[in-house]
Amino acid sequence: MDNQTLLLVDDELSILRSYARDLQAENYTVTTASDGEQAIQALRAGTFNIVITDLVMPGTGGMHVLREAKNRYPEICVVVLTGYGDMSSAVEALRLGADDYLLKPLDTDELLIRLAQLRRKQEKRQQTKAHLNSLTVCSHCNQVRNDNEVSGLWQWMHWQRYLTHKTGVSLRLSCCPDCIEKNLRTERTLP
Repeated sequence: MDNQTLLLVDDELSILRSYARDLQAENYTVTTASDGEQAIQALRAGTFNIVITDLVMPGTGGMHVLREAKNRYPEICVVVLTGYGDMSSAVEALRLGADDYLLKPLDTDELLIRLAQLRRKQEKRQQTKAHLNSLTVCSHCNQVRNDNEVSGLWQWMHWQRYLTHKTGVSLRLSCCPDCIEKNLRTERTLP
């Protein structure tokens, strides 16, 4: 994940500028928003790998930013920062899908460590998703590997059996008009 795009949201401009500068120095592409409404507009206008949002802001707060980010991009990582942390807000943020919940003031080094952990988590999710959306087929006999999601075991089976097993649909073999025509031409040229 070379291109890390990050949306940073905080109503305290000194914090916003400081974190933005430090994150850009670590090769993050940073977009800033000084309130929740600007953050939501940014989410609607662009795509981000990570959102770091303050929890308590005038107007639209961090929980709303979190909800909007996760609704638009379920794979996005969201970090909630707050200077007013309590157990109920932490539970609520995690229930809504926050990937981390951190108390301010937060050292930049600690934030970078947490972001590195989130990047690894995103990479693993993408690898898993790529694996789940692929089908392994033997290049010699065309059998399909059937991965058992429950046991983690797999077996090789004929592609027709695999499709019937996965879809529940019975397969009927036939010939398309092009193949029929091709076969007729081949038969006419045989001695």
